[in-house]
Amino acid sequence: MFDVILKSGHVFDGSGNPWTKLDIGIKDGKIASLGDLSEGQAIQIIDCKGMAVSPGFIDPHVHSDLLCTKPEIHKIKALQGVTTELFGQDGISVAPVSEETKPLWQKQLNGLNGDIGEWPWNSVDEYLTFLENSKMIGNAAYLVPHGAVRTLVMGFEGRTATAEEMEKMRELIEEGMRQGAVGISTGLVYPPNVFSDKEELIEICKGAAKYDGCFVVHIRNESIHSLTALDEVIDVARQSGVRLHISHFKVIGQSNRHKYKTALEKMDEARREGIEITFDQYPYSAASTVFHAILPPWVHSGGTEEMLARLKNPEDRKRISDDFKNNEDYENWVLSCGWENIIVTSVQTDANKCLVGRNMLEIAEIRKKTPEEAAFDILIEEKGSVTMIIHWGYEEDVLLGMSHPLQMVGSDGIFGGKPHPRLSGTFPRVLGKFVREKGALTLEEAIRKMASFPAQLMRLKDRGFIKEGYQADIVVFDQEKIAECGTFAEPLLEPAGIREVFINGKLTVHNGEYIGTRAGQVIRSACHLKMNPVESV
Repeated sequence: MFDVILKSGHVFDGSGNPWTKLDIGIKDGKIASLGDLSEGQAIQIIDCKGMAVSPGFIDPHVHSDLLCTKPEIHKIKALQGVTTELFGQDGISVAPVSEETKPLWQKQLNGLNGDIGEWPWNSVDEYLTFLENSKMIGNAAYLVPHGAVRTLVMGFEGRTATAEEMEKMRELIEEGMRQGAVGISTGLVYPPNVFSDKEELIEICKGAAKYDGCFVVHIRNESIHSLTALDEVIDVARQSGVRLHISHFKVIGQSNRHKYKTALEKMDEARREGIEITFDQYPYSAASTVFHAILPPWVHSGGTEEMLARLKNPEDRKRISDDFKNNEDYENWVLSCGWENIIVTSVQTDANKCLVGRNMLEIAEIRKKTPEEAAFDILIEEKGSVTMIIHWGYEEDVLLGMSHPLQMVGSDGIFGGKPHPRLSGTFPRVLGKFVREKGALTLEEAIRKMASFPAQLMRLKDRGFIKEGYQADIVVFDQEKIAECGTFAEPLLEPAGIREVFINGKLTVHNGEYIGTRAGQVIRSACHLKMNPVESV
């Protein structure tokens, strides 16, 4: 007796092979049988005739680290077929912390990850245990964030680390890996990661490589100096032996578009050298991140409070304004994309809610100030907790990356306010617009990029494929109707065409509706499982 039988679907197993027609028997959270189950019995039988049946989608770049505990908010991920997410991105996340650094990170991350109140954890293990006790909708794995580790060792100081400090950071990375993380992350445009040099990155990556972890990185520059920035992290992988994964790969700004093809060629060349490199990409030509990322790195030294103090200082405001216009040495969103392409998407105060959805030229006109002055004032009023969307490029470049064999699909979804529609529509957009309408990918290849490929990155042993004995993370969708519905004007509209979603064998989305199931699991690394076999049963 099975718990569920999915009958007569077109099964895409996640490998990239063409679909095959068979039944799937689910029992005790796992795929128990594949084949002709017409004589089988089950508590529930679901007819999937004419439907595509695939492994659950695995999102390798998210910011659900806190709001995964809020099902009424987080359900948008399951509604687009996502069953597993990789937390701890960009080197700026919630563990490990200490009682001293915790308040700093709560302020720093409020605009990015949201606010759930007090954090009852310090270590990676304690955070993952908190998630295990939170009854999440979907599955979660974690990356040790470089910034959190750096802050434990040397605070938010705007300087390079000493050899002793690098060694302490590497030891903390190793500890996080043993506690269950699957790799490490950094965002080399975000404080305090931006203050690190290549030697520091090599040292901390040795800690991840020791346990076969991956290095997931938002490179130091995605515009003018994007090729140099890519060379930097490739060399980090070369010297440390770590597996390298580039986050939300793109090249920003019209004048830099020609570098995109060269960057892809650099990745291919690194592969031929024997360096394991991959990248994720969202299917939009607009980015989204914290608003204070527009500021030059020196403004961030010391953390949020010191940043806000500088924004109140007339001399510092003038220096920042000059940097916006002339400084090419950092990721200068203003110089690369223009104020007209920078849009405020979330704020904390009711007084500024009227700004959400407007670009900075419009806001400057409303406030009768320059865009620079308006930006400074908004950050001060919101205590830094603001997010933005930036229109950076062209769909042709998105297609170039999407068709590359090293690409996997990732949303980089951020909650709050009027978010980027990638939060609700990334995976249906690929399957609807880019597979069905544009023919940029086959359906088989797109599913591979959404399931087995990210599972390989995360070293997941029993997810990413439809195979007997694997966890029953499964999506049933209509390949003729699947589509994103969200837009930049209405980003939270739920996608169409996804009929059923199973997470660990539990029906979570039924007839396109989230039904309240919370069957998610924390997925800890293989090294944790080896070291803690009893705890992990």
